[in-house]
Amino acid sequence: MAIVHIEDAKDFAPEVLQASGKVLVDFWASWCGPCMMMAPILEQLDEAYPDLKVVKVNVDAAQEPAVQFQIDSIPAFLLFENGKVTKRAVGAMPMQVLAQNLGL
Repeated sequence: MAIVHIEDAKDFAPEVLQASGKVLVDFWASWCGPCMMMAPILEQLDEAYPDLKVVKVNVDAAQEPAVQFQIDSIPAFLLFENGKVTKRAVGAMPMQVLAQNLGL
């Protein structure tokens, strides 16, 4: 499944909160070095877990979801299941560590 990029807060609810199944949301910014390091890792994760929807939220362009979910450090990863947050992870890490932290 292709990674979904959210640049407008109005797209967050339909793509994440109203989605069924597991959705991994990456809160990131273009000026964040660790966020850039995680981009290829998220591509690998997207390929390794076909039932997982991966969504990237640019916190500069779509600030409301970051405020709503109290994101104070990026990159931040929230795992949603059927619209509810079930796990959180923060910071750059290898794919296996991220998957383990999120219980994938």
